[in-house]
Amino acid sequence: MGVPAFFRWLSRKYPSIVVNCTEEKAKEVNGVKVPVDSSKPNPNEVEFDNLYLDMNGIIHPCTHPENKPAPKNEDEMMVAIFEYIDRLFNIVRPRRLLYMAIDGVAPRAKMNQQRSRRFRASKEGLELVEEKRQMREEVLSKGGCLPPEEVKERFDSNCITPGTEFMDNLAKCLRYYIADRLNSDPGWKNLTVILSDASAPGEGEHKIMDFIRRQRAQPHHDPNTQHCLCGADADLIMLGLATHEPNFTIIREEFKPNQPKPCALCNQVGHEIKECQGLPKEKQGEFDQLGSNPPIGSEVEFIFIRLAVLREYLERELTMASLPFKFDFERSIDDWVFMCFFVGNDFLPHLPSLEIREGAIDRLVGIYKNVVHKTGGYLTENGFVNLERVQMIMVAVGEAEDNIFKKRRDDDVSFRKRQKEKNKRMKTEAASFVLGGQLAPQPVGQRNDGGKPQPLQNARQTAYEMRVQNKTSAHNNSSNSDGSPVPLGTKRKNGDNDDDDDEPPDNIRLWEEGWKQRYYKNKFDVDASDDKFRRKVVASYVEGLCWVLQYYYQGCASWKWFYPFHYAPFASDFSDIKDMPSTFEKGTKPFKPLEQLMGVFPAASGNFLPKTWRALMENPDSSIIDFYPDDFAIDLNGKKYAWQGVALLPFVDERRLRAALETVYPDLTPDEIRRNSLGSDELFVGKHHKLFDFIVELQNSDAQGVEITPELCHGIKGLLTLQNDVIKPGKTVTSTIPALQDITQNNTCSMLFQDPQFEDGYIFKAAFLSGAVKPPKVLKPSDWEQSNPKQPWRPRLGFNPNRHQVHLDQAAFRTLGHVMSKDRSQGGSGVYSYTPPLLYQQAKNSRPPLMRAPPSLTVPLPSLRPQDSWRGPQPLFQQLIPQRNQGIEQQLAWNRIIQSQTGMFQQNHHRLGSIIPNPYQSHDRRGRQGYPDRRYPLPPDSGRYSWN
Repeated sequence: MGVPAFFRWLSRKYPSIVVNCTEEKAKEVNGVKVPVDSSKPNPNEVEFDNLYLDMNGIIHPCTHPENKPAPKNEDEMMVAIFEYIDRLFNIVRPRRLLYMAIDGVAPRAKMNQQRSRRFRASKEGLELVEEKRQMREEVLSKGGCLPPEEVKERFDSNCITPGTEFMDNLAKCLRYYIADRLNSDPGWKNLTVILSDASAPGEGEHKIMDFIRRQRAQPHHDPNTQHCLCGADADLIMLGLATHEPNFTIIREEFKPNQPKPCALCNQVGHEIKECQGLPKEKQGEFDQLGSNPPIGSEVEFIFIRLAVLREYLERELTMASLPFKFDFERSIDDWVFMCFFVGNDFLPHLPSLEIREGAIDRLVGIYKNVVHKTGGYLTENGFVNLERVQMIMVAVGEAEDNIFKKRRDDDVSFRKRQKEKNKRMKTEAASFVLGGQLAPQPVGQRNDGGKPQPLQNARQTAYEMRVQNKTSAHNNSSNSDGSPVPLGTKRKNGDNDDDDDEPPDNIRLWEEGWKQRYYKNKFDVDASDDKFRRKVVASYVEGLCWVLQYYYQGCASWKWFYPFHYAPFASDFSDIKDMPSTFEKGTKPFKPLEQLMGVFPAASGNFLPKTWRALMENPDSSIIDFYPDDFAIDLNGKKYAWQGVALLPFVDERRLRAALETVYPDLTPDEIRRNSLGSDELFVGKHHKLFDFIVELQNSDAQGVEITPELCHGIKGLLTLQNDVIKPGKTVTSTIPALQDITQNNTCSMLFQDPQFEDGYIFKAAFLSGAVKPPKVLKPSDWEQSNPKQPWRPRLGFNPNRHQVHLDQAAFRTLGHVMSKDRSQGGSGVYSYTPPLLYQQAKNSRPPLMRAPPSLTVPLPSLRPQDSWRGPQPLFQQLIPQRNQGIEQQLAWNRIIQSQTGMFQQNHHRLGSIIPNPYQSHDRRGRQGYPDRRYPLPPDSGRYSWN
């Protein structure tokens, strides 16, 4: 899920961390699509070693996309997932490892959030269906035109949860996909692929982090490995920083706000379902040939988030002088990650006084730098919290809470006032003059006179009456029913105020005295004077902070722990927290997949469960029926939209749930028993991999628990175990998708993989490894001058800081001057026209025709770069000139033919130029050629060529 607004704040504060991806597209030759050769060097000018895919960030947009039609069935969903992975692979091009991690059973702390999201999704889906039904009836009753209603089953995204048949089928399809690519794609030839499907417990991103932590602790690990992690969650940035790897990059979809979405009723863009009027679709093009085209920009683009550059920013910001202890940048990074937890994460609600949009992280960093001199050390170490030092931070935040709430109120009032003034201005400027009377439009064929238009009578008087009527209606809209004016920001007496937002009243009023009393009374139903209860809430929150930090740095400290409240305490309540417990029960186990489904699913999604298990969610006599309410309240908690609010759902009692499930466990089928068991990761290699022969020998000998030789697998270490359904060389790999063929000539193999194991209590060091080389500095002094309007930030292209940007030489500017200024007079379009000048056409007609190149000498056209896409077709002479250093005698002979023809053209052109003056040529003050109608100044001398 991530932290809302965190990435937006981060990218605006540290803009140079963002790099646009350079993507090579597949070409089409003679109607055949030629795939991208991913074995070639990366066009982004960096070679990545490992690519990690947080698969849930891929599954959701492929199964229910927002910017294109949804897949029709499950097979199309799987193919869309394959294509998405292919596209990411072609951008990143890893050379050592591809790690694909699907969310498995999550810790109990995460299950509460999953439960809230799935209950919301089910409720919103039912509400949307009902809204569509009502709107369809209303539009059709008014004579609107709507396309026929498609009768198809609504895709329930709740099936993307461990234990469902959908996730089991996805794992089988991914195994087929990996085997197919290892057999056919040259970019996968030496790659190690690890698939951690939904049967392996743990969230996808944390399974990836656990793999990295355990590999870093091995002596054969390369400390300069280039990591690339794909995922849309903002907390991946904090997880990447927590690894302390010098070369860590995140790739994610570029978010483009305000993208048009089609109406759910008429499928037209430009309005929402509530505003649909059932109007016929406007024809796009003479024959509506453009109507079926997807909207421009429908294909998502990707960006890189360079954590190495973010570390540069943070090093400058967190560096402190005159400390009573030695400054350690790596430790300050850990403290920064810890402080980000206070503004929100997947396991704890954020503190009421800390909002990212209000600069909460900057405020925490400022307090941290002021207080760290008193703390005598850092807040954290290797994922463990020093509560005594954290208390000093919270006390400083608590002292500013009252001012924070008051400023928030002032900003909110000011914003509302500006919005109302803007809305009023827009209404005043809008055209409110409506034709009426004789001037009103009348439907064709509905006139009383048989359809014949009648002449106007006294049109001047009719127009005057219309003006008076519009002025009267405008006055009524800005006055009360008694004629008195409406003061700015207040409602009219009749209660009709279009500018007023229909928001529920705020009963807490944090900006007024007594806010703490009202908060605890409304949110917890206790009195603020109940110190014992407040201490209990604070103790649970402090325990949660310790659990989250250990989860990020050491792994899951407890599968059973969760925060038992819907709301957070105030920062001013964090007093005497140094002695609060921060240890957790050892040896806890995760839920089984079907047990987790019972803990997070609403009754509406019970069709994914066995029949007898589903009855526990629907039967009124069930002992756990209270876990599955049909409806529930959503507390906006000071927010504006429902998705930002708090779903007030009852917490699941684990003991009651397990006791109820004991009665239905015997009803499981063998397939359901298999889906309800916890699995392991699977490792795949192809026949060109060094580990291939090693695994084939293990498969033939039925060996179990054998350690991988790191030298054979890019330094990766772990245990290999054989299972019956692993992929073996020569064994056909069956496709679960009917449209895809089985792999009969299989040259890949697989075995179960387990990460290196460590003894209980082992602490993974959060430090910069010895031998790691810090990447070169990227930031320049201008990158720190964010407030300078003369130097606006521009996105970087690629990772090479010495990359030369594309620019136009003088000849290109002369060409543009001719094309854009002269083509209107010659019948051109005026912009980017290819109409040649008159003298060029005369000279062309006066010379003998050029010989065509023999078919054997034709040179394939190079692919256009993105910045070259506007330049139009390539000139003929450039298409025919062969590439340098090819050493082909026939091509040298062809060059001589071109040179002779070119020399003949130059002689003819010189002869014509002496007779007919060139109307296009002029000279500027520096003696350079120019054109009188130039719309832009000449560029400075490039210094690369001398034409004189």
